[in-house]
Amino acid sequence: MTESERASERGIAILGGGNLGRAIARGVVSSGLVTPSQVWVTRRHPEHLQALADDGFRTGSDNAAAVRDSQVVILCVLPQQLDELAKDIVHVLDPERHVVVSTASGASIRAIRRQVGEEVPVVRAMPNLGVRIQESMTCLAADPRSERALPAVEEVFSGVGETIRIREDQVNAATALCACGVAFFLRAIRAAAQGGNEIGFHADEAIRMAAQTAKGAAELLLSNMSHPETEIDKVTTPNGCTIAGLNEMENRGFSSALIGGIVTSSNRAGVLYSDPNDG
Repeated sequence: MTESERASERGIAILGGGNLGRAIARGVVSSGLVTPSQVWVTRRHPEHLQALADDGFRTGSDNAAAVRDSQVVILCVLPQQLDELAKDIVHVLDPERHVVVSTASGASIRAIRRQVGEEVPVVRAMPNLGVRIQESMTCLAADPRSERALPAVEEVFSGVGETIRIREDQVNAATALCACGVAFFLRAIRAAAQGGNEIGFHADEAIRMAAQTAKGAAELLLSNMSHPETEIDKVTTPNGCTIAGLNEMENRGFSSALIGGIVTSSNRAGVLYSDPNDG
């Protein structure tokens, strides 16, 4: 595969049609990069992909067939399923035509390449469920042998949100901050909504209010390229209600709990895949 080739010219195979795989499929089509007929989604039990099939996606359980008809091959399975999947497709991978993209936590490029072939370009990608609405933060990592494949992979994931290139040794940290981070921020919104319920709002009202407030806060940072404390200072007045609430949250360990959760998730991400060549 050359740098000038586009992912949309041959299509995309998403091997593993779970929550993330289906979200990527929907997202790349919604972005306009490809049509449903250019996207293969596979799963051991393809009957669970009927909704995608009804919308024109190519679905099934034949991983090799999906790879043959595609250029970008996204391995979207659990780490413990990665080796079995690689054995299923290694005989149809073409280093001149394919790029393998892995979302499996903990599996290094070196380990993946041993499974799919030493000459096949391999890129690690860590998206999050925001791909479904084109709002993912996707972190991409490649070694020098695979850098030529990055433009095609960036084309896919730039259509479903923001992308950033990182070092491979940062992927576990990116998993915690961006992929797991969706759950962390949703839990914060849930807690805020519960607080809203406690002070008099109906649950549905509180969730809507909390979610929109969180969305606005994030957009402030992205639009102004500012530090969170800069924006916090703008709504924090002496002896006011904002500082009183912030201090109570810190007294109860809000920041330290979130930091600790991210560190714990990062550590766990590094041990989810067991390299068969280790030990």
